Amino acid sequence: MSWRGLLVLAALALTPLGAGSAAAHQQKIAITTVALNPRTHTIEIAHQVPLHDAEHALRFQGADNADIIASADSREAFARYVTRRFLLTIDGAIVTPDYVGSEITGGNLWVYQETPVSDGATPTLRVNSQILTDIWARQENRVNIGSGTQPATFVFRSGDVPQSAVLTR
Repeated sequence: MSWRGLLVLAALALTPLGAGSAAAHQQKIAITTVALNPRTHTIEIAHQVPLHDAEHALRFQGADNADIIASADSREAFARYVTRRFLLTIDGAIVTPDYVGSEITGGNLWVYQETPVSDGATPTLRVNSQILTDIWARQENRVNIGSGTQPATFVFRSGDVPQSAVLTR
């Protein structure tokens, strides 16, 4: 066998089974980061959802041509859905963060929100992420509150109750 044949066999042996099809299946996980921006006095919220999951969810909700990459309307429809499924209170007051926008990076759709906060405040947040839990029972949503190396991390599944953490600088 030639060295090229050996190289091909070695590459095949080192490739995990199903690696090529992994991107085509629902990942059933969304990640949200909630952080304080002291320069703008805002709480910034970034939701990361796999594109395939988002498009599947839009089709499940009745969208005929769900194509988040090619259609700004599909992208915005899913972004609106995300903002409705993420609940936030700040120091006990229910807050509806402003929708800032969305973008596609790699295989993910990012949805951005923000809400003002008092200068110097260290607010107590209560959050609940139910993104896609109405679609899949096994959906898992992770929410990281704070920045740096030790954010508070919560994992939400369908029907879970809100969790609280202090948002530090």
